[in-house]
Amino acid sequence: MNRRRLFATTCLVTLASLLPLGSAGAPAEWNITQHIPLEKIIIQGHRGVGDLAEENTVEAFELAWKLGIYPECDLRMTKDGVIVPFHDNDFSRVVKDAPPELKKKGVKDLTYAELSKLDVGSWKGEQFKGRRVVPMATIFKLMQGRPERHLYMDIKSIEFPRLAVEVRKYGIEKQIVLASRKIAEIRAWKAIVPESETLLWMHGNEAELSRDLAALKQTKFAGVTQVQIHVYPKVTSDTWAPPADASPADNPFRLRSDFLRNVGHDLRAHGVVFQTFPYTKDPAVYGQLLDLGVMSFATDYPDVTLREIKAYYAARKK
Repeated sequence: MNRRRLFATTCLVTLASLLPLGSAGAPAEWNITQHIPLEKIIIQGHRGVGDLAEENTVEAFELAWKLGIYPECDLRMTKDGVIVPFHDNDFSRVVKDAPPELKKKGVKDLTYAELSKLDVGSWKGEQFKGRRVVPMATIFKLMQGRPERHLYMDIKSIEFPRLAVEVRKYGIEKQIVLASRKIAEIRAWKAIVPESETLLWMHGNEAELSRDLAALKQTKFAGVTQVQIHVYPKVTSDTWAPPADASPADNPFRLRSDFLRNVGHDLRAHGVVFQTFPYTKDPAVYGQLLDLGVMSFATDYPDVTLREIKAYYAARKK
């Protein structure tokens, strides 16, 4: 049974009891510990394994798999058509002491032979010096015949048919989760590799998220198996202020508790995994989000996330 069906069958929610997204009032109490085993919770390591290593390298992915989480990579294509994991548009941040002419260039401007010579680890620290970009084919080969190894692939700039050929070559269709902010990309990929999981990542205020989620609901979340919502800390600034109906004691996030609870309720009813990406180092947020019905996390601090989820489960067994 794939993960989507597992979540759909274990979440005890009926379509008849659905509430509109973000509406007043809360759905019936739901707690993850009663429905999903600890070992089934998906944790996504941002850009590989978050803050624990340099990003988008085979070493980062191996560490993530060792921890039992799903690493995430960002996909781009070199000048000669090699698909590689690399996040930025250019090399100014990730290639330490890059000369001025290189800083302005990106993956698309180099052949793979040229790209493979760049040190993409030193920026993170001396212990990561000498780490290189490898083709996605190398990563896929490490997953081949290892069904416990999964991978999120966030689309930056690639050709889907070329990616699909490589995914099928290594037989890892069910081990990858294609991630995008664009629903059209999600559905285009699903049409080519229907066995694959998909993640639609989203951010915005409650009105924007409600609008976008309502449109997805009209299609019964067609093509989407996971939704990730970026949950930002509640910090007042010149560009943001708490909603008029937000209580200071509500939670530490910009999105209200009732809103997040209702989003989770709706997603579970459609068999969609509810993932959040909390942009904070505060370990207390994991328990708070789990209380609100969150089922999965993307994180820059996977060691902290794992520790807090385990503690959450242990506390509810007492």
